[in-house]
Amino acid sequence: MVNLNNLQLPRQFALEAEAIACGKQRLQESTRKLEEKSYASASVYGVASIREALPVLIKKIEDTKWKIKNGQNGKFYQPIAKYLDELEPLAIATIILKVTFDRVFNAPETKVADKLTPILDSIGSALEAECKFRWYNREHPEFMEYLNRVYFHEACGTQQKETIASQKFGERDIRWDRWPTKTKISLGRWGLVSLIETTGWFEISKKRSSIKRHLYRVVPTDLFKSKREELIKSAELFAGIPWPMLVTPDEWDYDVNGGVIYGGYITNRMMRGHQLTRRGNPTIIHGKVPMAFLNKLQNVKYRVSTVVLDTALVLKKLKRSVGKFIPITEAYKPPRPPDADEDSEKSLAWRRAMAEAYNTDRINFKRSVRTRTQLEAAEKFRYEEYYYLPWSFDYRGRAYPIPAFLTPQDTDFGKSLIRFADESPLTKDAEKWLSFQVATTAGLDKDTMSDRLKWVEDNKDLITRVALDPIDNLPDWEKVEEPWQFMAACHEHYHCCIKRDKKTTGLMVAVDATCSGLQILAGLAKDKSTAELVNVAPADKPSDAYKAVATEAKKYLPEYMHPWMVRKTTKRTVMTIPYNSTKDSSRSYIRESLREQGIEPTTEELTQVVNAVYQSMDAIVPGPMRVMRWIKKHVGEYIKNGAEVVEWVTPSGFIVNQRRDNIETERMELQLLGRVSIRVPKPNGEIIASPRKHKLSTAPNYIHSIDASLLHRSFQQFNGPFTVIHDSVLTRATDMGTLNELVRKTYKEIFTSDCWLTRFGEAINASEPPPIVGTLDPEVVEKSTYFFC
Repeated sequence: MVNLNNLQLPRQFALEAEAIACGKQRLQESTRKLEEKSYASASVYGVASIREALPVLIKKIEDTKWKIKNGQNGKFYQPIAKYLDELEPLAIATIILKVTFDRVFNAPETKVADKLTPILDSIGSALEAECKFRWYNREHPEFMEYLNRVYFHEACGTQQKETIASQKFGERDIRWDRWPTKTKISLGRWGLVSLIETTGWFEISKKRSSIKRHLYRVVPTDLFKSKREELIKSAELFAGIPWPMLVTPDEWDYDVNGGVIYGGYITNRMMRGHQLTRRGNPTIIHGKVPMAFLNKLQNVKYRVSTVVLDTALVLKKLKRSVGKFIPITEAYKPPRPPDADEDSEKSLAWRRAMAEAYNTDRINFKRSVRTRTQLEAAEKFRYEEYYYLPWSFDYRGRAYPIPAFLTPQDTDFGKSLIRFADESPLTKDAEKWLSFQVATTAGLDKDTMSDRLKWVEDNKDLITRVALDPIDNLPDWEKVEEPWQFMAACHEHYHCCIKRDKKTTGLMVAVDATCSGLQILAGLAKDKSTAELVNVAPADKPSDAYKAVATEAKKYLPEYMHPWMVRKTTKRTVMTIPYNSTKDSSRSYIRESLREQGIEPTTEELTQVVNAVYQSMDAIVPGPMRVMRWIKKHVGEYIKNGAEVVEWVTPSGFIVNQRRDNIETERMELQLLGRVSIRVPKPNGEIIASPRKHKLSTAPNYIHSIDASLLHRSFQQFNGPFTVIHDSVLTRATDMGTLNELVRKTYKEIFTSDCWLTRFGEAINASEPPPIVGTLDPEVVEKSTYFFC
């Protein structure tokens, strides 16, 4: 029998070589465009270099400011003391570095942009702009908030924002006291000299010009040229486009010495650009179960859904957005008024309208990037009979595809573009699960199974219209919960269950955990009341923890607030509390939800609602809340007692190694350059574990590691094609019944075989036993229809 893998190997090698070459070309093109637009500071070498230079330049600026305060005089100190007193060293250093990189590298040497005086003036002008905008915000905060809301948007550059602000403030006769040009050049000279002295990356060259005068330029030194070349070459090594594969990805494994045998792409064993465990400790050897899971996941074959792709290409041509599908669209450009030359007001209005239209075009272009890349990948693999995805773990054991597109971990549109290449025969059970997928993607994910099936039966005409002509019947599907997956499910259901001209199915059918964090915590704490809320325990219809919390919260609120408490109000908070979300986060989630309902709570009312939600969580899910507090307390003690990392073994044998070091970060929001941050190094390079960070992250990471183990173990006995999205599993409709049963069985086995909280307590030397409620028998999950649904 011919090994198809061997036949495809030459194409795969060519594909990986092309991916590397294309990635390199894109990186070079991106760097060139950034330099041409005076944005070299945003290039790969600019970002890395500025991050490296910030600490030493900040120290130089701090020393200068200290000398000024202590009466020491220096060449540039008078203007620094007068004009830069309010600017922090981080702000000053960032501006100096950004302007220098942008101006020095923005053009070939034949152009004048790297002349000395213009660079000095640019540095001084940028420092002035930061001070000016701070003055605007301090003296006229309401008007600045108005400008931010109405005129500033993501397509606005710094120069455009400056122009708009100056014009609008000028119209109100509010004017900034401009700095003298001599002062700006003096400040620029000090900034440039400080940068040259601290890094050695730039120098001032003197050349005789054609008119017998000296021409001074700022140029990179040989030291920096070498550094820049090294940074670009390093980036090129990892710039390859991670496309899907035409052959089975290489298996991940360990050699006899415990070293990782690199898997995934064929070239990965040599390049080592993709690690087995992202952000993990590479010396750890994980158990056989997670490795078998990952390699089995890599053996799944996919193909592009041509039905979805063809529909998308038509909508692209029509420039019609649907959900997360956002093609390039162009804003209306008004024609120039015929009398614009005579009427200055009409001319000005037209120029403003055109500027706004072009700004809108730039925003639309940015928003369409993902859709354009998704379509490019889909068209590239359109005619392939099948393709594969290489995968790797994160440090908690969750699996992620290495490619960014044509994977199940994508947007609604991205997911709809793919299906399993190996199709399975239709059965009665498969028809039920196809109906389930149609109803769930339509938005009936909280309905009972019978209600979902009935909805599909009652909407055969709708499903038929969408399947036969998705373009002409776009209003029938564009506004549903997951429009693209719904359209794909309608097409599959129509041909398999209505017209019946298709005898196999390859559609990916998904079932999700119900509030996964609480499901795991219910098992860990053996808490029956929580298990009943999140469908671990069997019930006639899906339980709704979000609604239950909303109902309970009413007990702690005045009656007029009761209508506010619906499942939507509490959903994100209930979802994220198991992952240690803060009350500040909950305030944001709840405020946003109430505003969507047309309610604008006062600060006091919002505080009442947040507190009520937390009180109701303690009342109806006491076990999980106690477990989280226990983990937080004892992990904090473990780190305070000298531990550097927290490490535990999951039920699948995956070893989690969690580092949370106490690295101080200084952050600042600059008025025109945006947010900047810098890591503050410890003396002598000392690294200290942070009890606070470990306390915040251990409970959520522990939960994620357990839900990852649930999937690692569930698929050991499953032989059909499958894929995963964190706490969601996907397979063919024919196999979903089997997989659903396996997931429930595995949950039961995990939580009846051992007390994982006790094991975790031993790993961190906990001084108290874990808070086990003990009211849940995990075996009941085997009869729960809605555990994963």
